[in-house]
Amino acid sequence: MIRSLGGKTPNIHETAFVSEFAYVIGDVEIGAQSSVWPGAVIRADSGKIIIGARSNVQDNSAMHADADAWIGDDVTIGHGVVCHARKIGNNSLIGNGAVLNDGVEVGQWCLVAAGSVVPENTQIPDRAIVRGVPGKVIGEILDRHADLIRHAGDFYVNRTPLYKAEGNLE
Repeated sequence: MIRSLGGKTPNIHETAFVSEFAYVIGDVEIGAQSSVWPGAVIRADSGKIIIGARSNVQDNSAMHADADAWIGDDVTIGHGVVCHARKIGNNSLIGNGAVLNDGVEVGQWCLVAAGSVVPENTQIPDRAIVRGVPGKVIGEILDRHADLIRHAGDFYVNRTPLYKAEGNLE
């Protein structure tokens, strides 16, 4: 469901896919070839949420921010993520079930491991791997991690036209 709120209507690129079972409301911008999957909620009622090109918000993830939020290009937000982050840099992957609390800023080419809980206002540098509760930087990504990030993003970019072609059954 795509809804306006307070005179703000989501701006969704024509090549993006938003599942009819997702909820996108308010001042949201979704870039080219990005995708929002069933059960995802993107609620921009306290600030604008911008999602760049070729990014994906997977099933049952929730995005909300108390101020403007920017999600870069080629970002994967895994299944069941709770994202209150202020920023997620290009080419980053947020693992299934991770929690990014208010004010978190994630650099480029980062990997936040599944189930991690990143505390408020944490600054994660470029190329970092974050793991744990609370989430802490445990090292830098390797080539195999970059390949994982690329593969995850490419999978959803390639899947999007298939879903768009099917349309909605009414």
